[in-house]
Amino acid sequence: MSPSYTPPPFTTQHWQVAKPAARGRRGMVASQSRAAAEAGVAILEAGGNAADAAVGMAFALAAMEPWNSGLGGIGFAQVAAPGRPAQTVDFGPVSPGALDAAAFPMTGRMKQDLFSWPEVEGDRNIHGPLSFVIPSAVAGYAALHEAHGRLPVAEVLAPAVALARRGLAQDWYTTLKVANAAATLRLYPESARIYLPGGLPPVAPYQGTPGFLRLGALSDTLERLARAGLRDFYEGEVAGAIAADVREMGGVLSAADLAGCRARLLPAVSVPWRGRVLHLSNGLTATPTFRRVAEMMEGADWSGDAPGTAWHLAFARAMQAAYAERLAGLGDAEPKAAESCTTHLTVCDADGMMVAMTTTLLSSMGSRVVLPRSGVLMNNGVMWFDPRPGTPNAIGPGKRPLTNMSPVIATDARGVPAMALGASGGRRILAAVFQMLALTAGFGMDPEVAAHFPRIDVSGPEGVTADRRLPQPTLDALAALGGVEVVEHAVLPVNFACPNLIAIDADGARCGVTDVMSPWSAALAQ
Repeated sequence: MSPSYTPPPFTTQHWQVAKPAARGRRGMVASQSRAAAEAGVAILEAGGNAADAAVGMAFALAAMEPWNSGLGGIGFAQVAAPGRPAQTVDFGPVSPGALDAAAFPMTGRMKQDLFSWPEVEGDRNIHGPLSFVIPSAVAGYAALHEAHGRLPVAEVLAPAVALARRGLAQDWYTTLKVANAAATLRLYPESARIYLPGGLPPVAPYQGTPGFLRLGALSDTLERLARAGLRDFYEGEVAGAIAADVREMGGVLSAADLAGCRARLLPAVSVPWRGRVLHLSNGLTATPTFRRVAEMMEGADWSGDAPGTAWHLAFARAMQAAYAERLAGLGDAEPKAAESCTTHLTVCDADGMMVAMTTTLLSSMGSRVVLPRSGVLMNNGVMWFDPRPGTPNAIGPGKRPLTNMSPVIATDARGVPAMALGASGGRRILAAVFQMLALTAGFGMDPEVAAHFPRIDVSGPEGVTADRRLPQPTLDALAALGGVEVVEHAVLPVNFACPNLIAIDADGARCGVTDVMSPWSAALAQ
């Protein structure tokens, strides 16, 4: 062997992973947590509709996937039903009324060269009590349930309460996710007590069956909401517990902020697209950029049963151009390489109502702060704001920052909901959602095939990330654009957003898929 041997690129995975699709003719759910999906099916079986199931799943995810979403988070949802106009439930982030930009002095450095804006002293915009925006998730779930739900709140929350009592599965994936946030979780006593027993991340047994991790007072809070109603989170006993903890920690989120929190029901932004109508989220989301990409892709090569090199090249150029416009006109929505850990769930019921909901704590484990009296893991939504004064997305009181969420519902030529989808993954969401929509509705691919098809990511005006499974001519063409990073689609690193989708064909048959490399994710049929 030559002494000048150069090792080939290292690959994390040497296996082939497949994720089964769900197929049926009644209700269907898709989630990044199978346990939450099972809760959604149980709610449908109990007589609930898609709105009930989506709300119940969202509460279940607070216990089953706490690093991505929960009661301390925010989000957006799309809902549509036959014969009714599509709506957006906007429970996006709003900063506290006492948030002061002067509390976030900059160091003069860029944060490890990962951020598109400057580092703040002590990373106080990233973790800790000053990083909280108003937690509007519960208000959003309440608005969706009040406008479209069928079952009593106590029945909708029953699976979440049971799951929270049991606790978080203490398996290898939990170890991985907790370990990623351990360096900052350890700074906050209740977070460390729950997630770092003995000062270290929980570890699954070498053999046997993993146990469960109790998440502090979360189950008590869910039980309280089931009894007293969801508004208790903002104006009752739970609200008092949240305000007291934040005050004692030195945060600025107040009882008045909580009492004033309301979700907004808005008409969806409806856009014709290739014989369908896309109902996009109304609010400070990825919708303007999505529309620009859709416009620029009209002239792309849509021939054949799968996208080829020319289509990928056109898509990369469209994404880069649309992001350049977004950054120039609207400002940035979050650091480009931020560890954004959103969740997305999709539901349809037997009557054809569809819900697509994206909800988040922003970073993995959000602010890393669990409030001890309530067990609520709080968001770090202040990180959505640019710490530089005078910028379009600058820090300030009572402000709504720009986000990257993109839940979508598509109706067919008859105006009937035919597809609902979305993704988690911060700035990578838009590329994943558009490609899944293109693969299924544009090229006619079966959703299960589309879920396994390699994708690209473009999260800014420069550069492309490409799945190494793409054909070499496609990779070469993308490289000619000015730089391509060829990567694995793996559990970690998370190089691509995690989409899920439910499609209903003209005969009423449903097919649901979730992200292949999300180990817990599942689509389930009623």
